[in-house]
Amino acid sequence: MAVPLLGTRIPCYLFESEQAAAGYVARLIAHLIQERKAVGRRAVLGLMAGSALTGVYRELVRLHREEGLDFSSVVVFNLEEFHGLDERRLQHYGRWLREVFLSHVNIRPENVHLLDGSLPAEQVEEFCYRYEEKIERMGGFDFLLLTIGRNGRIAGNEPFAVESSRTRLAVLDPITRRECAADFFHEEHVPIQKITVGIETILAARQVAVIAYGEEYARVIRAALEEPVTNAVPASFLQGHKDAAFYLDEAAASRLTAVATPWLLHNVVWNDDMIKRAVLWLCQRTGKALLKLDGEDFRNHNLHQLLRHHGPAARLAHRVFRQLMETIQYHPAGRQPCRVLIFSPHPDDDVISMGGTMIRLVEDGHEVHVAYMVSGNIAVYDHDAAQLADLVREVNRRFGIDEQKSADLEAKVHQSLLAKEPGQPDDPVVLELKALIRWSEAKAAAAVCGVREENLHFLDLPFYRTGTVAKRPPGEEDVAVVRQCIEKVAPAQVYVAGDLSDPHGTHRVCARLIFEALRQIELQTGSRPDVLLYRGAWEEWAPHQIDIAVPLSPRDLNLKKQAIFRHESQKDTALFPGPDDPREFWQRAEERNRQTAEQFNQFGLPEYFALEAFRRWDGRVI
Repeated sequence: MAVPLLGTRIPCYLFESEQAAAGYVARLIAHLIQERKAVGRRAVLGLMAGSALTGVYRELVRLHREEGLDFSSVVVFNLEEFHGLDERRLQHYGRWLREVFLSHVNIRPENVHLLDGSLPAEQVEEFCYRYEEKIERMGGFDFLLLTIGRNGRIAGNEPFAVESSRTRLAVLDPITRRECAADFFHEEHVPIQKITVGIETILAARQVAVIAYGEEYARVIRAALEEPVTNAVPASFLQGHKDAAFYLDEAAASRLTAVATPWLLHNVVWNDDMIKRAVLWLCQRTGKALLKLDGEDFRNHNLHQLLRHHGPAARLAHRVFRQLMETIQYHPAGRQPCRVLIFSPHPDDDVISMGGTMIRLVEDGHEVHVAYMVSGNIAVYDHDAAQLADLVREVNRRFGIDEQKSADLEAKVHQSLLAKEPGQPDDPVVLELKALIRWSEAKAAAAVCGVREENLHFLDLPFYRTGTVAKRPPGEEDVAVVRQCIEKVAPAQVYVAGDLSDPHGTHRVCARLIFEALRQIELQTGSRPDVLLYRGAWEEWAPHQIDIAVPLSPRDLNLKKQAIFRHESQKDTALFPGPDDPREFWQRAEERNRQTAEQFNQFGLPEYFALEAFRRWDGRVI
C-alpha cells in the first residue's frame, strides 16, 4: 500500500518493500498505456536503466505475458547513455533495457529510440538535436521513469546542470563515476561523459516517477524534497513539476521529517518505539544526557503532547534510560551453550560487521557457524589472481607436483588478463582463482575469531554466479540452498546482514532469501530461530532501533581488526569500496563501533570502549 508522506515539496509515497513500490509504479505505467490505447493514442515513455528499476520492468513483463498488456502502441526513448560505449559492452544502458525489458514485450522495433554512445564527439551535438526533434514529433513524454543519484542527479544531469538544458553531452561528476565503478570493475574504467536528456526535457514530461531504495539515498532525498530548489541537487527542480512524485522504501525515506520526526508535523500515536525515538532525538537536539532532561526541553521542541500524556519529564527520561540499559548484552546468545549461525553475504561481512560479537560467542562456549553466501570473486583485483597463479606454478615446481599443468594454468590466467578489455568480465578460470582467494581469506579471518573450519559453509548461491555486477534474479534454487543450511545447522540464533546500503544490493538479496527460508521453516515447523540483524561497512542502526548492544574491550576490537586484516585482497584499496567513503573497511568498522559507544555515553549510559549493535528481525520480508 502506498502511504503518502506529509511535509515534502514534491508528492512522496512510502512502501513497505521494493516489490510493493515497483508493482505500484508498473501499474501506473500500465494504466497510462491502456488509457492512451483506448482513445487511439500512443504512450511515449522515457526510461532509464538500473537495478532500482528492475522490479518495475519485471512487473510490466509479467503484465504483458499473464494479463495481456499490449505494448504495440508504446514508444520508448532512453534517457542517458555513456559516451564511448556501444551495445557490445555489458555496461551499455540501451543493451540493459533490451535484455531486461524491451525484448520481452511486443514493442515495435521502430518505436524504440536509444541514445547512441558510440558516435564520435563531433557528431553528438547534431544527434542530440535530432533526438529532441523525435521526442517533440511524438508529442513529448507522457511518462518518465527515473532514479536519483547520491549527488542528486536525474538521468545524466549532474550537480550544477542548467535548468534550461536539453539533450546534450555532459561530463560525469566524480561521485557519479565512483557510483558507476562497480559496473566497470574500477573507477578508472568509467567513461567521463554521458549523453543525456536535459532538465528542461524532463520538466516538459506530463508525468514523472522517481524511484529510490536504500539509506544511501536518504540524505539527498531529503534535500530534493524538503529543501529549496538548487542546481546543486538537480532532482530538486522537480518541485516545479505539476505531476512528479517520488516512490520510496522506508530506508530511502528515513531522513524525511514525516518519517524521522513525525511529531514536528502532526499528532502521533505515542507507542514505546515512538517515545524512545522522540526522547533520544531530544537528547541529541539539546546535547543533554537522558537523566538531565526537564520539562522545558520537551516544551521547547514541540513535544508538549508527549509530556502531557506520558510525563513528567523525569519519568519519560528514566523509561528510555532503562530501555537503553536493557540493550547492553555481554552474552548475546545467553550463557547456555547453543548453536549460532551467522550469514555473511560476502566473505568479509561477518568480521567487518560483527567480528567482536563472533569472538564473544565463541568464548561463551557456543557452537558458532558462518555461512558465506556468495564467492565475492568479482571484488578481487586482476593482479591478485595473477600472483596466485604464479604461486601455484612455483609451489608445484618446487615440490614436483605436475609442473606442466600449473604452467598451463599460469599461462591461461595471464593470457586472459592481458586480452581482457577494461570493464569486461573475467574468464571462468580467473573467476575461480579469485573465488579461492576470498575463500582462503574468509577461513583465515574466521580462525582469528576462533570459529572452527568445519563450521564454515560456503554456499556459492546460484544468483551470484555471473562474473559481473549484474546478477540473475534470485529464485527458489537460492532459497533452497539457504534453507538446507539452516536445517543442517539447526541454530538457536541466526545473524543476518541488515545493512541494506551496500553498493550492489547483494546484502538486500541475501537477506530476502534468508527471510523466505525462515518463513518456510516456520510454516512447516511452527517455530524459527531468534534472528538478529547486524550492520557494518555502510550504515549503523540508529540508537532507537538497537535491541542488543554488545560491549567490546580494546582487546576485542583489536582482534576484530586482525580478522579484517586477513582479507588482504580487500585491504589498502578495495575494488568496490563504495562511492562515499574512501576509508578501509577496518577503519569504518572501528570508528562505527567507537561512535556507537560514544552515543550511549552521551545519553548518560556507562562509558564503553566500543559497541556492536543489533536489531531483532520483526518477521517482515524487506
